[in-house]
Amino acid sequence: MSATAPPVAATAEQLKDALRWHVAHSLGKAWEDATDGDLFQALGLAVRDLAWERLLATEKRYKEAGARRVYYLSMEFLIGRSLGDSLHNLGIYDAVRKALEGLGHDFDEVREEEVDAGLGNGGLGRLAACFLDSLATLHLPGFGYGLFYQYGLFRQEIDNGYQKERPDRWLHAAMPWTVERPEEAVLVPVYGRIVDTIDRKSQYNPMWMDWKILVGVPHEMPVVGYGGETVNALRLYSARASDDFDMENFNSGDYVQAVQEAIGSETISKVLYPSDKVQKGKELRLLQEYFFVACALRDILRRFLREGNPIDRFSDKIAIQLNDTHPALAVAELMRLFVDEHDVVWERAWEMTVATLGYTNHTLLPEALEKWPLPLVETVLPRHLQIIYEVNRRFLDEVAHRAPGDQAILARVSMIEEGEPKQVRMAQLAAAGSHSINGVAALHSRLITENLFPDLFRLHPERFNNKTNGVTPRRWLLKSNPGLASLLTEVAGPGWVTDYGLLREPLDRLAEDEAFRQRFREVKRENKKRLARVIADLTRVRVDPDSLFDIQIKRIHLYKRQLLNALHIVHLYFRIVEDGIEPKAPRTFVFAGKAAPGYWVAKQVIKLIHSVGERINRDPRVRGLLKCVFLPDYRVSLAERIIPAADLSEQISTAGMEASGTGNMKLSMNGALTIGTLDGANVEIMEEVGEENIFIFGHTADEIERLKDPGAYSARQVFERDPRVKRVLDSFQTPLFAPFEPGIFSWLFEHVVENHDPYFHLADFDAYTAAQERVSAQWEDPAGWTRKAILNVGRMGKFSSDRTIREYARDIWNLTPVPPGENAPR
Repeated sequence: MSATAPPVAATAEQLKDALRWHVAHSLGKAWEDATDGDLFQALGLAVRDLAWERLLATEKRYKEAGARRVYYLSMEFLIGRSLGDSLHNLGIYDAVRKALEGLGHDFDEVREEEVDAGLGNGGLGRLAACFLDSLATLHLPGFGYGLFYQYGLFRQEIDNGYQKERPDRWLHAAMPWTVERPEEAVLVPVYGRIVDTIDRKSQYNPMWMDWKILVGVPHEMPVVGYGGETVNALRLYSARASDDFDMENFNSGDYVQAVQEAIGSETISKVLYPSDKVQKGKELRLLQEYFFVACALRDILRRFLREGNPIDRFSDKIAIQLNDTHPALAVAELMRLFVDEHDVVWERAWEMTVATLGYTNHTLLPEALEKWPLPLVETVLPRHLQIIYEVNRRFLDEVAHRAPGDQAILARVSMIEEGEPKQVRMAQLAAAGSHSINGVAALHSRLITENLFPDLFRLHPERFNNKTNGVTPRRWLLKSNPGLASLLTEVAGPGWVTDYGLLREPLDRLAEDEAFRQRFREVKRENKKRLARVIADLTRVRVDPDSLFDIQIKRIHLYKRQLLNALHIVHLYFRIVEDGIEPKAPRTFVFAGKAAPGYWVAKQVIKLIHSVGERINRDPRVRGLLKCVFLPDYRVSLAERIIPAADLSEQISTAGMEASGTGNMKLSMNGALTIGTLDGANVEIMEEVGEENIFIFGHTADEIERLKDPGAYSARQVFERDPRVKRVLDSFQTPLFAPFEPGIFSWLFEHVVENHDPYFHLADFDAYTAAQERVSAQWEDPAGWTRKAILNVGRMGKFSSDRTIREYARDIWNLTPVPPGENAPR
């Protein structure tokens, strides 16, 4: 074994050598003193060595091909744990297990040393991670840009049923996957003022003066495609204080102020989504979003020019996708770089900007469409506000020309919202500055054109398209459900891992085979036994693996309607203890998800679920019939335990409010049947799996819109006319579910009855209850249930992120694969 360079390992014997080398030389420890944590670090470094070798070969291939590239800008990349994914995709999973066992160590215990990367929060970030996996697997030149947060959103603890937010110090241990690139740091100007000047051509030349400098240091992480032949990169930036921090303050004796300013600079990348409830928080969020965009664009432009490309060909060689409105400032920053730093005339700069950028919208909820107070933008980014004003002026001139005399349309499409103070509307900026605007499910994309951007759609219909979300089967089936993956490979061959559609024909056929159904049920039961152990460890509640596992795992929000699920659980409870009617299917209800720290009602929903569970789980009258648990600190690694064990997938959002969802896809892919509204991608899942293999209920998006009309719907009438609803809601006015905290659920009646409930919980209660009765009836037929579950697994080909990325590449990015040649590394 060389003492000067680690071996690049691909076989079990090479991996043994690499592990010994890294323990000794990277960690500075004797082999006999190495802990499981040390072995994880050593293994991570050994795998990184192999991945980086492949990454450099991939980059060489792209350069030789003169490949057009796409850069995916996202505030979140919820990658979870990287080791298992990388081992599978590099094809060395079994070799690593063999190497560790040969060295006397337990592979699974070493894997458990890895923590989830705190680089995302929910579906937005998980989608971005799936997309990077598919880009590399499909040999597409695609790269991610984001922030290297020191702390994740938060670590969720539960105290007496209440969510408590604790710091997510995910970087407390070294992260072996990333390589820091301080030599490629970028300088980002903020604050300052604009001085109006005239250039030598007598043209207006604004000078951005007196700015402060932020330093962005990149950390690069390899993204391994399946098969290990293509390895792309995710580049994440951390904020550092400038080397030349305020020496004037320091030299004058104000050491504290100088150091505080340096520390202040570094807070920009410290926490994912700092609270914007106060002015300082808003300022930090705006700085964070601009810092991220500025680092990414400056780095992209630097790489482009370094390869000898003329600036005028930028949009010919580069595509940039904005993942929601967080990177919308890319419109103004790219214009600033073109016009101010590279002397491109405005018209050509705008043409290239629009041709380069694509914008993915992820929400129709008004509160989630970002707006920034204009005075704040003027303070933090004075030059960018000038550019936004000019972009907006020209855009409104175009609109006025095409709709003369219509002042209302100008107000609707303007990037500046009138009011006190005025607001800069980021969705309008992103849409106007992009050649492509896509939703993430067919229904969502239609509602974008009808409700969110109807005027822009009439002006530029060619810009709008749909790209239904997808998830990677490598992470969400091959890795997280090895038992089912092995069974699928046995009956369909290994090709499904990269071509999921290959499963449809054999599983359609085998769904009728009782022997196969039995094997499928055995895999599911093993997964449920594993989850039952996790539940016992986390909650001290014992659950029956033979009960129906009814799963709702997602961010806690009223529109996602965890509350509707909880009300139905209470209804079932009363059916047993007051009416003497036992459910046909014993149920274990499993919830998991985080509420935003400032979202009081969502946090109260978590408390309500805990209180309901506490009552039900201790009541001997329902023993063996109902259990209700909430699993704390939902994250990717926990999802990988829950999803393979699910029997029923709760996708019950108010129709028209969920953009797509991806949990619905992961759960169906793992053999859960869906109970859901016709919302988001549920519509397309129903079309793919068949109406008879899904439990659809409730008002449609169009019907919900009609219920909003004056006099069309009265929650109070539902409460007064439906004795089931009345019994459930009245129970929360008593101490039944909170004997030691009387009155804590008084908000519930106010929200769903007295106030106009925009999420229509009671409007869908009857239909939801009826759908749940159909679920119970179907559960009584194990062969029929299993048949439906198998068909769900086999018919999810549309929802592989490989299909989604192929469509982005074809329709938006104009990107072609650059596969390896005969001499690619093996």
